[in-house]
Amino acid sequence: QRLHSAELQAKRVLLAIMAAPTLVQRLDRIQMRQRPLALLIATVKKFADDQAAKLAVVVAFYAFFSIFPLLLVFVTLLGYMLAGDHALMHTLSTSVLSRFPVIGTTLRTQRLRGSAPALVIGIVLALWSGSAVTGAMSDALAQIWEIPRLQRPGFLRKRLRGLAVLLGLALLFFLASAASGLAGGGLGSAGVVIVGLVVSLILNLCLFTASFHFLCAQPEDWHALLPGASAAAVLWTLLQSLGGVYIAHIGHSDSAYGTFAVVLGILTWLHLGTQMTLYCAEFNTVLAGRRWPRSLFDRPGDQPASARALGGSRVGEVSELSAQADASTALPGQDSPRRSAGQERR
Repeated sequence: QRLHSAELQAKRVLLAIMAAPTLVQRLDRIQMRQRPLALLIATVKKFADDQAAKLAVVVAFYAFFSIFPLLLVFVTLLGYMLAGDHALMHTLSTSVLSRFPVIGTTLRTQRLRGSAPALVIGIVLALWSGSAVTGAMSDALAQIWEIPRLQRPGFLRKRLRGLAVLLGLALLFFLASAASGLAGGGLGSAGVVIVGLVVSLILNLCLFTASFHFLCAQPEDWHALLPGASAAAVLWTLLQSLGGVYIAHIGHSDSAYGTFAVVLGILTWLHLGTQMTLYCAEFNTVLAGRRWPRSLFDRPGDQPASARALGGSRVGEVSELSAQADASTALPGQDSPRRSAGQERR
């Protein structure tokens, strides 16, 4: 009897331990009650739900690919600018530009010449690859904002709009990068550094607000884009400043290791930048769609009761468009899956 009572007591204790909330469950309840933590967790979970990490890899790949046509244009323009100026050629041959592939060898041998055909080819390739970057970002934003495929622009319209947006955004991006690069590289006094960071922050805010608005198939209101654009501007300003520090550091490294450092640094910089941009875009969708708070555990119906449909469409419109898409892809003489399911319910 004593053994039996001891077993019963042990079972009661075990059941009490299993019924008591674990540490993770307590932390989950705490984060759901705290607005900053709830927004952060909801943004991270929606980033994973949308598989935005894969979208960031695609955008970063096209961005890395677009660097080489820009280098061709840059080298050709340098050839025209440095014609006969041996002092400036020597200065550039000892700078960080000598670490870039192809351009570095040409600068060190001082055989840089301008070429009109190379300039034209470089501009055409730069516009083509740049439109691929804007197209990939447009697809990523459409996925994040849950825009139905039937409401997304076609290939030609997306490329033409991407080219138009590219010309304006590229200027803002280079100006912001130059300002933060000068500040991060330690060029100038403390006042110049502060002014450079402020200018870069303002330009980045304009850049990301315009990007989130014009590259989205169904643009949201400007005020709905400001939270994510502000966060992206701050993060990109810090990333650009770190890039300036990194470039100033590798300028003193050996030739072979300096080349690897430049290539790997560009890849890492672009990947981090695209991921941060998509995280900030997800932050806008969490706020606009009221997709918070969310639990740390994956459960059915994890979305909060106040969640709203995104993409500028009501829930009924999205369902109707999805039904039309199913009907268009059904085989001849075969009902769509949604229609068949409705007949079975009836």
